[in-house]
Amino acid sequence: MAEASPYPEVEGTGPEVQRGRAGALARVARYTAVRAVLLLITVVIAVYFTILIANMGGAVDDIRRGQIRESIAMAMSMDTEMRRLPLAERNRLINEQVRIAEERFGLDQPFILRSFAFLRNALTLNLGKAEHLTSDSGSREVRSIILERLAPTLLLFATANLFLFFFSVTMALFLSRRYGSLLDQAIIALSPTSAAPAWFYGLFLILFFAAVWGFLPYGGMVKAPPPADKMEYALSVARHMVLPVSAMVISSVFSSIYAWRTFFLIYSSEDYVEMAKAKGLSSRDIERLYILRPTLPTIITNFALMLITLWTGAIILETVFNWPGLGRLFNQAINIYDTPVIVGNTVIYAYLLAVTVFVLDFIYVLVDPRVKIGGGRDTA
Repeated sequence: MAEASPYPEVEGTGPEVQRGRAGALARVARYTAVRAVLLLITVVIAVYFTILIANMGGAVDDIRRGQIRESIAMAMSMDTEMRRLPLAERNRLINEQVRIAEERFGLDQPFILRSFAFLRNALTLNLGKAEHLTSDSGSREVRSIILERLAPTLLLFATANLFLFFFSVTMALFLSRRYGSLLDQAIIALSPTSAAPAWFYGLFLILFFAAVWGFLPYGGMVKAPPPADKMEYALSVARHMVLPVSAMVISSVFSSIYAWRTFFLIYSSEDYVEMAKAKGLSSRDIERLYILRPTLPTIITNFALMLITLWTGAIILETVFNWPGLGRLFNQAINIYDTPVIVGNTVIYAYLLAVTVFVLDFIYVLVDPRVKIGGGRDTA
């Protein structure tokens, strides 16, 4: 009778195991392809709806036609020679100039056809030129305008949100060990204050710290004129960031701590945690192995989604603090119907979101062995 091999790992080279590995690779490849196609379809639909909404279903074309006619008619009315022409001749010249201008902007074609051209350009990141806005350097390229406003937004929102995320998770873990303490009850009592948005708290911070006490600037990113020295410039930017960062932290910190604290308490009450306590494991080991580890996929998901939301900025907050970021740019583009800027910002965010969701599926496999690509979650 043949004895079992004392080295089971050597037996993993047989044809059945190799077929199993090949099947697993095929399953992963199939799942990756299907997932990528579905995400791409989602991005296409989202971008096309953005184009329709930004153009009001084609109504913006009528607004542009009216603006073109009005500007041409006003220009001709200021021309002395044009005023001497008969009314019929003047109207003919205006109509001719309007027709040429509409052809130049593509308004002579139906919007439904142009919408698909917009979609193709957006998906290929051919963002084109803005219709009204320009960058500080004078460029009308949408890419240049967005990149110019991206750095201030990332600086402000990365500072606030990264601090908020790590501080909330750390405090939530601390409170989960002190359930029912005075600090725990205080956080619960203060959590409804997060119902007010960040710009609401920003108004009060500006009132007290800028208007009444004069400690900090009202808004902007750097004092005018900007300092030539790099260190002085950095200190000026940091000083201007204090109020908007504080407004964002105050508006979210208590609800964020409360949410994470409740989440950790749910895992802290599991039977295996009680068993670990009975075995005499330290609180640090219990948190690391039995609380943080099973919640790691959720923590990673929230962190990844938080990172890509840094791109969007905040329209009202940046306007209140006069911060030269993407949120304020979005507000300006919406007010003057600058569709290329609106679509350009949205399509890049859509791509970032799709890539993040796609990558998260594979990160889950690395942090949680129970998760299998394309095979659901082990229940054993």
